[in-house]
Amino acid sequence: MIVRQHERVMIQGITGKQGTFWTERMQEYGTTIVGGIVPKKGGQTHLGVPVFNTAQDAMKEVEFDVAGLFVPPLFAKAGALDAIEAGVKKLVILTEHIPVQDVMEIVAAGKANGTQIIGPNTTGIATPGECFVGFMPAFNKNIMREGNVGIISRSGSLGTLISLNVTQAGLGQSAFIGIGGDPVIGTTTREALECLDQDDKTKGVFILGEIGGTMEEHAAEYAATMKKPVVSFIAGGASPKGKKMGHAGAIVMGNKGTYQSKVEALTKAGVRVIDTPSDAGKAMVEALKG
Repeated sequence: MIVRQHERVMIQGITGKQGTFWTERMQEYGTTIVGGIVPKKGGQTHLGVPVFNTAQDAMKEVEFDVAGLFVPPLFAKAGALDAIEAGVKKLVILTEHIPVQDVMEIVAAGKANGTQIIGPNTTGIATPGECFVGFMPAFNKNIMREGNVGIISRSGSLGTLISLNVTQAGLGQSAFIGIGGDPVIGTTTREALECLDQDDKTKGVFILGEIGGTMEEHAAEYAATMKKPVVSFIAGGASPKGKKMGHAGAIVMGNKGTYQSKVEALTKAGVRVIDTPSDAGKAMVEALKG
């Protein structure tokens, strides 16, 4: 789920406003964009790359490893399944408000076909110094720059803030993985943590979690086995039970998914949990020093 510059990227919805703007930013940064997919626009050229009607048509002409999906919610399932059936290795779904039943079908198809799903409702993935797929401002060196801290985030805005603080502390990022904030997503916090633990460039990991679900608790089980230091911030500590806060997945029911349960699990696993995002850089510096 870490994207590399040599990987070939196809953009679904490339001719739309968001697809166009962010494809230009990705191209400028060094992402290898090899084409776009827009039904009924096949045969055209946009931003210097060919446009195809479907992912399966595209794969026959221009092989690609990663697909970035910039399409409206109601068309997301068709686009995602098209990319999965075409054999894409990584599918980054930026779209939010996709019906849950559609996401469940997409995730199931991804698992059956060996496609790594990142998202939906993600700001994307980035490898500073190489490339990015999505909305993250990897091109702004004040926010993201090449370094040795891997960041896992359920939130785009807070993920940007954590990246900024880590950069200001002089560390930079080895990779940013935005897993998304919906109740059902293709990549969990634990899966992202395992990936960064196996990455040689990553020397420490920051987990930006939030209330709702049990992903952070499951990630804590793995964190307890790691030699690399892990620091975390859990958003939503003051949120009332039963009320959705921000992301669709940020809702606490009963005693599960609470701020306290996540903090306790992470702390028990040896993860340093900070009280405010502004402490992220300082905490990571201290953690890396041992």
